[in-house]
Amino acid sequence: MTEELISKKELLDLTGISYGQLYRWKRKNLIPEQWFIRKSSFTGQETFFPREKMLQRIDRILGMKDDLSLDALADVFSPSPGDIRLSVGELLERNIVTSTSLNLYIETAGKSEGMSLLGFDQMLTVYVLDKLLQSGDISLEEGRLLVQTLEEYLPGLAGKECGVHLTRKMGVAAFILVPGDVEIYMDRSVRTVARLSLARCTEELKLLVSGSEG
Repeated sequence: MTEELISKKELLDLTGISYGQLYRWKRKNLIPEQWFIRKSSFTGQETFFPREKMLQRIDRILGMKDDLSLDALADVFSPSPGDIRLSVGELLERNIVTSTSLNLYIETAGKSEGMSLLGFDQMLTVYVLDKLLQSGDISLEEGRLLVQTLEEYLPGLAGKECGVHLTRKMGVAAFILVPGDVEIYMDRSVRTVARLSLARCTEELKLLVSGSEG
């Protein structure tokens, strides 16, 4: 399935932003270079964008630009984790994750309960686990499988857009990490139970962490 595109003119008309704003946000890395897609049209070369991603990103920029500088927003939208660390106590005190998810992570990943600080990848693993547990999409046993999967592969995905898909076939769960978060096609007996964007979870977690630091 080809991703639906939106032209630059339609994007500006639909969102009400200006040409100058669009390219200023590009220069500030709020919008990835690869989202600017040059294609031939009957008028010559025209710029298009991935429609859903672009509309969501502009909506988030407009919603946050009064509270955060463009540089701070660029950091939020960057898929790079950065050097962010919080203690177990801070994560709980600031309601970033629940104790159930944190304890399950510590138990499954073989971490010490007295561990001092969690790096961003570790926090992201707990955050994704917490979202899926609270939504009711996964069981505790499936949560352990998620932690094992993210612990193994997340460090190698730093800075890359990736989707997390939970699938089930005949009651057996499997987690699939999809670089680029593209559509995947499986036989009809496999059901996709839940799907999360690691890039979006990274943005949400950075906002929670930066908000808690302020």
